[in-house]
Formats: sequence, structure tokens, C-alpha cells
Amino acid sequence: MAEHEHVRVAVIGSGFGGLGAAVRLRREGITDFVVLERADAVGGTWRDNSYPGCACDVPSHLYSFSFAPNPDWPRTFSGQEHIRAYLEHVTDTFGLRPHIRLNHEVKMMRWDGDELRWEIETARGRLTADVVVSATGPLSDPKIPDIPGLDGFPGKVFHSAQWDHDYDLRGKRVAMIGTGASAIQIVPAIQPDVAKLTVFQRTPPWVMPRMDRAITGPERWLHRQLPFTGKARRGLLFGIRELQVTAFTKHPNRLGAIESLAKANMAKAVKDPELRAKLTPSYRIGCKRILLSSSYYPALAKRNVDVVASGLKEVRGSTVVAADGTESEVDAIIFGTGFHVTDMPIAERVVGADGITLAEAWKDGMESLRGATAAGFPNWMTIIGPNTGLGNSSMILMIESQLNYMADYLRQLRVLGGRAALGARTSAVHAWNRRVQDRMKRTVWNTGGCDSWYLDANGRNTTIWPGTPSEFRRATRAVNLAEYEVIRVRVAQEAVGDTAGAGSKAGAGAEAAEVVA
Repeated sequence: MAEHEHVRVAVIGSGFGGLGAAVRLRREGITDFVVLERADAVGGTWRDNSYPGCACDVPSHLYSFSFAPNPDWPRTFSGQEHIRAYLEHVTDTFGLRPHIRLNHEVKMMRWDGDELRWEIETARGRLTADVVVSATGPLSDPKIPDIPGLDGFPGKVFHSAQWDHDYDLRGKRVAMIGTGASAIQIVPAIQPDVAKLTVFQRTPPWVMPRMDRAITGPERWLHRQLPFTGKARRGLLFGIRELQVTAFTKHPNRLGAIESLAKANMAKAVKDPELRAKLTPSYRIGCKRILLSSSYYPALAKRNVDVVASGLKEVRGSTVVAADGTESEVDAIIFGTGFHVTDMPIAERVVGADGITLAEAWKDGMESLRGATAAGFPNWMTIIGPNTGLGNSSMILMIESQLNYMADYLRQLRVLGGRAALGARTSAVHAWNRRVQDRMKRTVWNTGGCDSWYLDANGRNTTIWPGTPSEFRRATRAVNLAEYEVIRVRVAQEAVGDTAGAGSKAGAGAEAAEVVA
């Protein structure tokens, strides 16, 4: 990369959001862009998460781009290797490789208010960009809790998103910390091989059966030969989930019947009443993410598995100690403790117009305009930003809506012409977030009686969208310029008098940024 390369758009990350942004830029006729990826391959979370049993909990035909349907999904819920292969296919099909810069981790981004552009420092050099699209995603930076004594543990320690495939778990005593979406896939995958598996559970999840099956050859042939059948399948999956949203967002009390199904799923596999009591949640279903598995409960019922209904408190040598005092000797500790979602590390690397980082601007909680732009950070937007997450459908739907917004944002800049930037008005950001938080008050995520990763340190839900994907698509269809300040570069010409002095810099055409609308 040239020392001072300049591009129209810099995209950060090459997961679904980053690759989707790259495709959309090309479809908009913009080819002057780069995709900066910190790893040595594309794929984002589906590259990093390669743990045993890793798969998606959204049906395959809905968990894919509408503009890049895949008629050859092998299962209704596809595994990590198939999703990663799909993203590689999208990269090649849409000619994205020339734009992708691998091993280019972004160290810092600073807004240059004089030049109206972003200065970007990467692990491989520097560049500038008119617009930055941050698509790092909320599930990109693993979170390991600060456990006393962990540094002195003599065995193996790793996070589910950083799986050590060189470490053989067979015959080992293993502690699984956490019972979230990754853990319920890992537990049944490793249980047959380990000597002892101790599962540390702070809060039991609601688990529904996973209705997974192989997609037959005739089905795939039909989707290849008659593409509209694949679209119809996707549309049906979308419609079902669209209808379900109301129960989560407006009528949480209607979820009782779903709870009964989840309890029946548990009772079928877990006969021990003491274990069932440990595994039965005390909060409304949907408050935390509903998990899908037909093998998790059967695995927990096996003789070589213990469930500790408490979190990990400390480590003493090779002994792990739970908050309730339970002690276990283990050879390996696997953390399934999630990611930095409400405190994304990338925010510490973005310095805006006022000289403060995005993390500082968001110290009281993440806020953005329509999940995309932040006040004080002109020509910067994020994919999967604050309050764009979903509790029961495909995030690809939300990503595509944000790509629509990104495309219109760039169109507006093109129409403005010249060197210009758009800065989200603070009043517009606050107004949008007030509406979002007002709607959030009656949702199951706020009223269900749980403490979930959807909530930030202040107990505010800055993660989930409190409506349907269709509502979000309508809200992000186009940029409303009334919500933005138009920033331009002005050229100040100073008069030079006869007695001003020949060496004066006046009249040299000094440039400065100016808000003109």
C-alpha cells in the first residue's frame, strides 16, 4: 500500500457487513475503495469461530444475502464451514479481492477537519479516505472475565472464538465457562471425548429444539433450476419471523406457550429433577437470546457432565472455584463468555471532529442516528451499529437495510459535489434514540427479568432493535438531510494592502472547514 494512498471509501472488516458494503459500493459504481481486514482471510466471525459444532441458529436461506442466493445450502441450519465458504464465494463472484487488504488491522482513525477526510493508520501503513464504513461487527472481540488466579492456571485456557485445534481434549477434564449460544454447541460436540466436563452456568438459557435436517438433492436441484423457489423459501422464513416479532416487542406475556414447549424439550431429555431445576430459567423466554439445540440437554444428562449453577469465581492452581464454593480439578478451561458488544474496542480507535474518541463520546452508552452515524464523527458510519441487533431473525436483513442507507449517504455527498462531509446533528441522534428507548420499555428484552448481554453497564439496551426488520428497512431507506449538517471546505482570501508586507501569508488561500447547512 502506498504511503499516502487516498480512497473514496475505506471499509473496515470483511465479514457479512464489510463484504456486503463492498458489493454495494461496486453496484453503485464506486470502485475507489478498500476493505481493511486485520486477519489473513475474509469471513469475520465465521472465520474466527471454528469451535466444534459451530453452526448458525438462523435458517440458511434467510442467513444469506438477497442479492447472492445460494441454492446449494446443505442443511436447513448450515455449519460454520459452509457459511465461510459462502462468504469466500461472494468475494470471488463480485470481484472483491482486488479491493481487500489482508493483515491491515486498523490502529487509529482520525478526522481531519481541514481536509474533510479520515486519516487511517493500519498495521501495514497509512492512507486517507473521504468516508469510513466500519463493519467490524459486535461479535469480533472475545471477552474473557478477569478471574483471580487465572494467570497461574497450569493447563490450557482459550476462548470459544479462539479455539486451539492443536490441543487434544480427549481424556481431559474440561471446564466450560458460560452457557450461551456457543457453549450449547460446544458441550454436546466435546462431551463424548472428554473424561469430565464441568459446565459453569450463571443463568440457565431457554433452549428450543433445533429442527435441523439435510436439504435433499431434489430440493437443491429445484432451487438451481427455478430460482424463484429459493426466493419463495426465503420469503416464507422471513414472513414467519416477521409475525413473531410482536410478541417480543409489544406483548411479552404471549410468550408463555413458547416457554411450555421449551420446558417439554428439557423434560424429554433430562429426567433428573434436581438437574431440571438447575436448568429451568426464572425469567421470561426471549429476555435473553433463545437458543436452539436438540443435543444440549441430552449431553448435560450424561454421567461425565456436571452442571454448576454458578459462575466461575477464582482459580487456585488447577482447581476452578465457583461462586457457590464448588471446586473442580480441570486440565483445560474454555470460555464461552461472549464478546465486547456494548463496549466495542474499535470505538477507542476512532477520533472525531472534537478530538475525542468514539469510546469517550459513548461513555454513557452507545448512540447513533438510525444505527449508522454518530454526532461529531462526519463521513463515518457503522454497519450493525447501536440498536440494530435482532432477537429472533436474520441479521443479514438488518445489514442490507444499512447498506441501503450507506448507498444513499454516498449519493447525497455526490449530489452536494466538491469537498463535503455530512455530520449527524446531535439533536437528531438524541431524538432517534429517545424514540428507540421509548419503544424498548415494553419489550421482553427490558421487561423479561433477566440480565443479558443486550444491556450496557448502565442497564440500557443499546443492542436490540425494538421492531420488525421491515420497520427498520423503511427507516433507513433514504438519508434525511435535515438530520445532518453539511460541512464544506471554504477558501478564505485575505486582502493584502500596499503596506501589509510582502512576506505575509495572507492571500495564500488558507483553507478551513465550515458548516454551511
